[in-house]
Amino acid sequence: MPTVSNVHERIITAPADSVGALLDRVSAPDDPLFPTPVWPAMVLDRPLGVGADGGHGRVRYRVTAYTPGRSVRFDTTGEAMGRGYHRFDIEPLGTDRCRVVHVLEVTMPVRPFLMWKAAIRPVHDTMIEEVFDNIERAALGRPTRPSTRRPPRALLVNRLFWGRPRAVPVPSRARLLHKAVPRPDFADAWRLPLPPGMSRDPQDWRNTLPFPVRGTADRELMVGKDASHLDFRSSVVIEDDSVTLATAVRLHNARGRLYFAVARLAHPYMARRMLRRTHRRLAFAARPAGERNAGAAH
Repeated sequence: MPTVSNVHERIITAPADSVGALLDRVSAPDDPLFPTPVWPAMVLDRPLGVGADGGHGRVRYRVTAYTPGRSVRFDTTGEAMGRGYHRFDIEPLGTDRCRVVHVLEVTMPVRPFLMWKAAIRPVHDTMIEEVFDNIERAALGRPTRPSTRRPPRALLVNRLFWGRPRAVPVPSRARLLHKAVPRPDFADAWRLPLPPGMSRDPQDWRNTLPFPVRGTADRELMVGKDASHLDFRSSVVIEDDSVTLATAVRLHNARGRLYFAVARLAHPYMARRMLRRTHRRLAFAARPAGERNAGAAH
């Protein structure tokens, strides 16, 4: 079977101990390295240490070696990338410089290998270089080179695999919506997770809803429009680590029922599209993890 061998390295003009302190926070809630929310966060089932299970996106692995402040190795446990490992190493180069290295070694069947060559490699290469950018942001306050450019193929893969909204009940926290339309003739709701770094302010989702604002609350923004044939309200609701777009419609007469019989066919597609598009736009507008979570870098 083909073997993938992929190596990235960068010299960081900061002490190895400072950079190592950042590596020790990988997968933590304040992870300063992984370039979320544009790319999937690393999530482990326990604090970083040997035996911790998790992954990022569809890639699953387990921590099999860990030297605090210096090195961590993850061995694959699923089939998404074949069998092998990836690891980060920090090598001191004097008192104020160090080398950060990321190595990926994986043996995989032909089909995943072709997928790696065509689509996954540009994403992987971009993500690791952005990890290095974040190390420099957190350790130095800025990258020492222009921020990594995202090549068209990586952006295409990102768009194709971006999360799809799923149908959920209208959340009880949509209090403005429930008060405005207590007995709707139609209601639905679509939800997406909010990864680290995404805005939790409903006001930032205003462009998802191109209608007049009818009310705001701590975790809800509601828009809507009244007409002779129907009234509708839509709310963006933030709950914990998710965002929900909920809609309620009240029909007034036969014209409204006829109109909405057609409109409801397109509504789920349009609601999902608006939510997903704004979700991705806000992810790309978020501050880099190295700025958000610089913390104990010095």
